[in-house]
Amino acid sequence: MIRFAAAAFAATLLGASAAPSGFDPANLDRTCPACTNFFQYATGGWRKANPIPAAYPTWGQFDALQERNRGVLHALLDADAADTSAAADSEARKLGAFYASCLQSNTVADAGTAPLASELDVLAAVHDRPSLVAEIARLQRLGVTMPFAYGSAPDAKNAASIIAEVDQSGLGLPDRDYYTKTDAATAAIRTKYVAHLSAVFRLAGDDARRAAAEAQRVLAFETRLARAQYTRVQLRDPVALYHKITLAQLRALAPHVDWRGYVTAVDSPAIASLNVSEPSYLRAADAAIATAPLADWKIYARAQLFNAYANTLGKAWVTENFTFYGTTLQGTKEQLPAWKRCVSAVDGALGDALGKQYVAKTFTPADRARALALVNNLQSVLHDDLATLPWMSAKTRAYAIAKLAAYGKKIGYPSRWHDYSAFVVSPSDYTQNAENAARFAWNLDMHKIGKPRDPTQWDMTPPTVNAYYDPERNEIVFPAGILQPPFFNPAADDAINYGAIGMVIGHEMTHGFDDQGRQFDARGNLVDWWTKADAANFKRRATCIVNEFDGFSVVPGVHENGHLVQGEAIADLGGLTIAYRAFERTAEAHSAQTIDGFTPAQRFFLGFGQVWAETDRPEVSRLYAATDPHPAPEFRVNGTVANMPAFAAAFACKRGPMVRPAATRCAIW
Repeated sequence: MIRFAAAAFAATLLGASAAPSGFDPANLDRTCPACTNFFQYATGGWRKANPIPAAYPTWGQFDALQERNRGVLHALLDADAADTSAAADSEARKLGAFYASCLQSNTVADAGTAPLASELDVLAAVHDRPSLVAEIARLQRLGVTMPFAYGSAPDAKNAASIIAEVDQSGLGLPDRDYYTKTDAATAAIRTKYVAHLSAVFRLAGDDARRAAAEAQRVLAFETRLARAQYTRVQLRDPVALYHKITLAQLRALAPHVDWRGYVTAVDSPAIASLNVSEPSYLRAADAAIATAPLADWKIYARAQLFNAYANTLGKAWVTENFTFYGTTLQGTKEQLPAWKRCVSAVDGALGDALGKQYVAKTFTPADRARALALVNNLQSVLHDDLATLPWMSAKTRAYAIAKLAAYGKKIGYPSRWHDYSAFVVSPSDYTQNAENAARFAWNLDMHKIGKPRDPTQWDMTPPTVNAYYDPERNEIVFPAGILQPPFFNPAADDAINYGAIGMVIGHEMTHGFDDQGRQFDARGNLVDWWTKADAANFKRRATCIVNEFDGFSVVPGVHENGHLVQGEAIADLGGLTIAYRAFERTAEAHSAQTIDGFTPAQRFFLGFGQVWAETDRPEVSRLYAATDPHPAPEFRVNGTVANMPAFAAAFACKRGPMVRPAATRCAIW
């Protein structure tokens, strides 16, 4: 995954001539030499002219494209909401009603807990451990986070089949480290989290003293969970997360849950076995079920229910939720307008129905065909690279080439859309609609368990500005939302497009051979197909990336976590390397023509740099450094080009920050 974007693919990418456009020299900061800080040189002008709007934690080319896509969706939903001629059970009516109910909920000052009254009554009736487990199951079906998550997943060692899986979960703060770190900044966030929880309980009708005490109990309860959880780096190891066990073994691991009854309560098919990703954590969660006071469980569950549905309960709840999760954690100064939040809500609830309309408006079959042609082009280049890679043995090379040849390629939108006929939408009750959406998504997930893997499944909606590689399906996926300028511009020359969308495609392909992806075979199974020598060679090269990114300071006192971001950094370097080799096959690459005063090679790197133009608030930089496997944009650009001799040659860089010495240069693909 990469936080990406691109567009309708013209023949230019396949070698035809193109209009000399696609890059604006005004985006440059010519006061900063390219060999000193290429990120600043390539993006400084754009970032100066495009400061972060108050309602955003970051502002960059990804955000700008997402806003353009959201504008398209806004127009579609306005039309759906106004269309009274559509059949009552049609997707258009459901989209319009869901959207209208969301907008209406934002006109209510404070609905209190009335919309959740029935849910709160059931929670209040919990009186023993069995009824607690039943309540955990019920809340999970409503989309409420509980101390463990249950859902479907491919069997990592038999990826063609879908099994049940249990994972760690249950925290209100973004990561376990927010509960365990003792530095002043993290401690201050915990203090504000308690204040937020107290405010939520007051909105729910509790007096100030009781609300403050409840908030402290929630923090203590979640801290107990957090101390037992795996770290983000530990979660990157797929081998360490595979523990397929029988139902009898599950009962021995977590004996205070009636698992057979639980499976029935969550509407899951009966299971004989499942994967438990983090056994030691599940053991700790089971101990909490056995020993934590029921009163603490009920307070915690109320907090989680309020957090899940805060945005349906009126302005006061929305504002309080935003104040902590938007302002405190991300530095955002003001809320997005209600229509923008509601567009996102519809995309999350009825994504295929809305995506179908988006595709009809923005993405033609010809666009899809051109995109696939470009993907095939890059795949051919990566094949040639694997075939000649000097450090890989013949045995491993054969497996790698077979895996690349087996890549599934999904472009634009699914071949089969979700059926929303069972999705009931109220014209006015947004809380009920949110509950219905949660139940619909839950049932969709449960119905996968015990069945063969669905080859048509997508994990993103078509308007999404992103792309991903799925190791257990061995496929690369590019939604229509990312296939737009500036990531792909049909009017631009090859250099710009190969640097932007070409790198995106190469990035996703390379994920199949990063620290995680390389552990899965051509069928998506968790199999070690590497010789010991080749695995050691890869790890040495990956360690170079880890060490490089460990050295980057995000904000004062906070560095990138090289082990956390290595997969994305490996894919960035591999993706740009492969894209450049693909560009070298074009006529433009071998011409002496300059555009805007830049050579073809320089324009390739400028095409890459411009899509990463972004400014982040300090608060969100801290958050991303702790939780996001993607490096900050500045380091994705500078950390990547500094390892590429082709960049140094293009800009005549002899030495300096953008030229890593040969002895320390990182190179994998």
